[in-house]
Amino acid sequence: MEKKDDLQFFLVREDVLSEAMKKTLEVKELLERGKVTSVWQAAQEAGLSRSAFYKYKDTVFPFHTIVKEKIISLFFYLEDRKGTLSELLSIISSHSCNVLTIHQTIPLQGRANVTISLNVTEISTNLDELLTKLRRLEFVDKVEILGSGA
Repeated sequence: MEKKDDLQFFLVREDVLSEAMKKTLEVKELLERGKVTSVWQAAQEAGLSRSAFYKYKDTVFPFHTIVKEKIISLFFYLEDRKGTLSELLSIISSHSCNVLTIHQTIPLQGRANVTISLNVTEISTNLDELLTKLRRLEFVDKVEILGSGA
């Protein structure tokens, strides 16, 4: 049997995970967010047996929990409207992210490229939730993670 330190890790898409693995992630999130007070309660809410949870709990993790890097760079393609960057930064700030750098191109044909580097050490939600919120903004045409680093 391999030692834990010798194990390899793989990044896989959610759609290839088994239902039990997906539900294990759901149980972990319910517990992490304090929505339930026990594994039994979380497993019941997710529709998973406790034994299945314990089987997978140390083997499946959301991407954001295993990434050690706390700095990410985001690329935005924005409409050139008054207040768009301010609103974007306000949302980022409301999620307890610290803006490290901002680079904005001169708007051409009503659109501008903006690259923002963030320290997400203190992020108040998970990164996926923040990205979803940013993508839903009316003036945002595109949001991509350019990279992450220490």
